[in-house]
Amino acid sequence: MEKIQHQTKIKPSIEQIKGYNYINSNDFEDWQYQMRNQVDTLEDLKKYINVTTEEEEGINNTTAKWGTTPYFASLMDPDNPQCPIRKQIVPSKHEQENRYGMENYLVFKENRAEDEDRPDTIARQYEDRIAFTVVNKCGIYCRHCFRKELVVDESLQLRFDVDEGLEWIKNHPELREVLVTGGDPLLLPDEQIEYIIRRLREIPHIEMIRFGSRLPIVLPHRITSGLQKVLGRYHKVPIWLNTQCNHASEITERTAQAVWDLLTCGINVGNQAVLMKGINDDKKSFQELHQKLINIRIRPYYVFYLEPAPGIDHFRTPVEKGAELIRDTLRGHTSGLAQPMYVIATNIGKIPLMPDYYIVDKDTEKYTLRNHRGETTTLPNVSEDGAEGAILH
Repeated sequence: MEKIQHQTKIKPSIEQIKGYNYINSNDFEDWQYQMRNQVDTLEDLKKYINVTTEEEEGINNTTAKWGTTPYFASLMDPDNPQCPIRKQIVPSKHEQENRYGMENYLVFKENRAEDEDRPDTIARQYEDRIAFTVVNKCGIYCRHCFRKELVVDESLQLRFDVDEGLEWIKNHPELREVLVTGGDPLLLPDEQIEYIIRRLREIPHIEMIRFGSRLPIVLPHRITSGLQKVLGRYHKVPIWLNTQCNHASEITERTAQAVWDLLTCGINVGNQAVLMKGINDDKKSFQELHQKLINIRIRPYYVFYLEPAPGIDHFRTPVEKGAELIRDTLRGHTSGLAQPMYVIATNIGKIPLMPDYYIVDKDTEKYTLRNHRGETTTLPNVSEDGAEGAILH
C-alpha cells in the first residue's frame, strides 16, 4: 500500500497521522473540504488500510451509509482489522445478523408512536426536556449507531422542519432544556446554528441548550473561529456540548485543541461513550480512554450500554460489563473526575446500571463498606427520624 504523507498544523500526540492524500494542507484543515471528500468507497478506504476479505464482503453486502472524514480515517491502523477506530467505520458482515435488536427501534425508543402530537423533529422521554432532531447527516456513520434507521439505513424518513419544532417547544412551557441533535447538528452552517440558538433563547421557559456532536472527535476542524462566535459569549441560557469518544486512540492533539477552543468560548464538553465488545470492553482500553479524556479537558459523563437497535449485536457485551469496568479500572484507581455514570437509554429515559458493589452488609446499626482494595469500614445506619446509629470506625 502506498504511504501518503501530510503535515498537519498541529502534530497529533499519537505516533503520526497517516493516510492524507491532499497536496494542499490548507484544504485538509477546511472542515467543508473534509465533508466533501468523505472516505465512503472501497477505493478510498484502500488508501488508508489494507482491506481484508471480510471487510470487503461487509462493504459489498451493505446498502446502508458508511464512511467518515479523511482525518478520522487516517487514525485507523492500516494493518490491524481489530483496530477500534476501524471497527467503528468499516461495515461488517455481522450487521446482517439481528438476534437482540428491535425492528423500528427508533420509533419505539423516541416514543414516536404515542398519542402526543409532536413534529418529526421532536423526540421525548422526559417531562421537562426533549431532543430536537435537526439533521440526519454525520461526520461518521457509526456502525453501532442507535439512530441507524434515521442516519445509516435511512429506513425512517423524518421531516426536518426546524421552525415547526421551535414553535412546538415554545408552546410547551413545561420544557426547561433542549438537546439539539441529529445526525450531527454542528454540520449545519454557522448561520443556521446561530438561528436555532437565538430562537431557543427567546423562549422564556428554556433554561439550558445542549448539543450532541461527534465532530470534536471525528472532525475537530469544525470548531472554527466562526462557530466559536456563534456558540460563545456569556448568556443566562448556557450551552453545553456532549461528544462521543470510545477509545483513547481517537484522541489527538487536534482534538485537544478543538476542546480547548470550545472551553475558551464558554462551552463545557462532556463525553458519552458506548461500551462495545472488542473496542473498549477490556480493562486497559477502558481506563486509558477515561484518563485521556480528562487529560484533554473532556469530562466523562455517560458510558452507555448498547441499545437494542437492529444489526449491532456483534458489539454487545454482558450488561454487567460496564459496571465491572468502572469498579475495576476507575473507582479508586483514577480521579473521580474520570468516572462516568453507566446507563442504558430507553423509551422511558436513562436507567443506571450500577450494582451496589460497595455496600457489602447492613444491619439495624451500621453499613459495612468495601473499597477497591478490599478494605472495609463501617457507616452508621441512620433512620429517617435521626435516631443514633453506630460510630464510624
